[in-house]
Amino acid sequence: MVKIRLRRMGAKKQPTYRFVVTDARSPRDGRFIEIVGHYNPRSNPKTVVLEEDKIKSWLSKGAQPSDPVRRLLAERGLVERGPIPQTKRASKASAT
Repeated sequence: MVKIRLRRMGAKKQPTYRFVVTDARSPRDGRFIEIVGHYNPRSNPKTVVLEEDKIKSWLSKGAQPSDPVRRLLAERGLVERGPIPQTKRASKASAT
C-alpha cells in the first residue's frame, strides 16, 4: 500500500517535516517515492507548502494519507476530514 506521510527533518528539538509518498512498509525516515511538500510547525504561523497537483494525482491512484497528513490536507480542502471517533468516558457513579 502506498501512503502519504510526514518525514521528520531538521536538527534536534527543531523539527521540520516533508510530505512524502512512500510504501507503507518503509521506515518513517527511510526510502520514499516522491516529495510532495513540506511543513514547518515552528514558524509563526505554521508553514505548509504542498504540490497540490501531485497530491491529487497520488490520491487518485489510491495512496492513503496518514492521520496527521489527512488533517493538514483537510485544512486545504484536498480531502474530507473523517469523523472524529468518540471515546466512552466512565461516569463518576460507576467509578466509586
